[in-house]
Amino acid sequence: MSWLQALVLGLVQGLTEFLPISSSAHVRIVSTLFFGNDAGASFTAVIQLGTEVAVLIYFAKDIGNFIKAWFVGLFSKAARKTEDYRMAWYVIIGSIPISVLGYLFKDEIRSSFRNLWITATVLVVFGILLGVADHFAQHLRSKLKLTDAVGMGLAQALALIPGVSRSGGTLTAGLFLGLDRAAAARYSFLLALPAVFGAGIFSIPDVLDRSGSNAASVPQMIVATIVAFGVGYATIAWLLRYVSKHSYSAFVWYRLLLGITLMGLLSMGLLNPT
Repeated sequence: MSWLQALVLGLVQGLTEFLPISSSAHVRIVSTLFFGNDAGASFTAVIQLGTEVAVLIYFAKDIGNFIKAWFVGLFSKAARKTEDYRMAWYVIIGSIPISVLGYLFKDEIRSSFRNLWITATVLVVFGILLGVADHFAQHLRSKLKLTDAVGMGLAQALALIPGVSRSGGTLTAGLFLGLDRAAAARYSFLLALPAVFGAGIFSIPDVLDRSGSNAASVPQMIVATIVAFGVGYATIAWLLRYVSKHSYSAFVWYRLLLGITLMGLLSMGLLNPT
């Protein structure tokens, strides 16, 4: 892997991780289209650690409150009635589906799921679903319930397929369940933490063990992760402001355009799907 590729992929990861357009799909497409190779699922998982550190810092106070409330709630009945205690459990419960399915399908995630025909198809399909949820669902609630955690957790598990989008899937589910855009986005950010940190840490040995001209060096991986962190932090702040005043229609149209364009490039043989 060249330094340019590492820097570009870190930038792409930071820009797209929190937008409902699939960061893994963008890293996959950009890597293949402009650099002639797939950086791999393990490399993508590792640089995602940078964007999740951005979430940790941005929501540090909230996360600290959740952790404190959860531990206190193990011994205090009063603490178990607080919103922070419930949110801690919602993040834990919502993380179970992707953890289980990620382990069961770890080989497919690194191989067959990364076929660009699949990526193009789910970009379009889940773009349409996001548009329907954003336009027709009632965005009335700002507080989460257990059913929201389960539904959004199941939706997050679908993001094991590049193109679905972790944020896009969870946001779509949240909107269908009646959450307002800001509440759905906030929980989407928090829900990603356990899954992404787990996948990233688990994938570090795979990246380090890779050999060949396309393998990322440790310095390249570190720099790409740092770039993803810096850009990702700015993206969180921007997106939370954006969704408080706008719909997701721009992202829906972008997904459709990207998916259809990708299908065209594949049909013409300009991109290798595998």
